[in-house]
Amino acid sequence: MTGVYERALGEATADLHPKVRERYSIGPDDGVTVGTGRMDISRGTHVLPALYAMTSRDMLFPEAGHGVPFSVTTVGYRLDGREAMTTHRTFEFDETRRHFDSVTVWDAEGERLLDFLGRGGLVATELHPRVEAGSLVVEAGRQWLHTGDRYLRLPGSLAAGVEVRDRYDESDERYHVLATVENVLAGHILSYRGAFTQARDDREDGPDLRPIRTLPTLPPR
Repeated sequence: MTGVYERALGEATADLHPKVRERYSIGPDDGVTVGTGRMDISRGTHVLPALYAMTSRDMLFPEAGHGVPFSVTTVGYRLDGREAMTTHRTFEFDETRRHFDSVTVWDAEGERLLDFLGRGGLVATELHPRVEAGSLVVEAGRQWLHTGDRYLRLPGSLAAGVEVRDRYDESDERYHVLATVENVLAGHILSYRGAFTQARDDREDGPDLRPIRTLPTLPPR
């Protein structure tokens, strides 16, 4: 296995289910993978204006629904010399298509995993991954507003609490994911839960799979 999550998990990588390990083993030379399935999506009501605004940067979104068609494309690449992985999520509502992009970067010097959300990486987040019964569990840590080469630390009242659980079920041969986003003041912001299959794809890695083109600096340690 190569890839940003192995760097962060270290020896614990061996405890992942082989299929979960395969899913997160995308390195810069491993091509593109695509997963397809369906998601049940809920969102809070107190943050709807903010969710609508985030759609312009391919971040969160205000729609909700059951059995929403979903696809996720992942590709590894190098970003200013750092190992990185794009996760490009697409949710197909009845008349609206929403995207939710993130670029996960391994900070070798700081020995930490960082996630940059949306086109241009507007929000930077420290990620803390761990393994539970073969599943990958990822929680968010400190967060910053990112513009250019500057980072503004978000206080706890504005930061989002994020947890993602990704597992593989042998009985239906699918990946199952549960992602929740909450805030101490606003409460529930967004969550999605569902299952999908995944396979390698022949498409070429292109600009649409690199929502961040350059990353000259990282958040302070």
